[in-house]
Amino acid sequence: MRGFSSGLLLGIILGAVGFWYVQIKASEHPEAQARYEQSAAQLGTRTSQAAGNFSDALRAKLDTLDLRSDQITDELTRNGKIFRRNAQDIGDQAVNAYTDAHAVAAIKAKFAADITLSALDLTPGCTQGHATLSGTVASPDDIGRAVAIVLDTDGVRDVTSTIEVKPKV
Repeated sequence: MRGFSSGLLLGIILGAVGFWYVQIKASEHPEAQARYEQSAAQLGTRTSQAAGNFSDALRAKLDTLDLRSDQITDELTRNGKIFRRNAQDIGDQAVNAYTDAHAVAAIKAKFAADITLSALDLTPGCTQGHATLSGTVASPDDIGRAVAIVLDTDGVRDVTSTIEVKPKV
């Protein structure tokens, strides 16, 4: 799923660059404009399909990690925080400071790319592969989404969330 997310992000970036380039060239050639419009329509369709596949994969991951809204609400009520361990944890693997900084940067980029989460309202951290999350979100579902995104980041072994639910007014 990491590869898919990276590929999707790269595709969006390349699409934007291509869009800019074609806009410049299309004004010079009417035939190019028609080809561009057809390509843009195909790109939109493919992007929608990719987003749907990503959404389905994320839903499956949320179910696997017990990150459904009712489970998050119950755990927040009992403990005041969410803790999940990555199933692929190697445990003894040493994670250096570069890996931690890279993980935090990757998490922030994923939050910025996610339309339902606000990267400004969430603060990730990482020390030796142990990620932390703080901030506020609009619903328990958003906590689950944020935790799943963090666990799907290279270098992250587990995550502890103290994110609070504060519905937007």
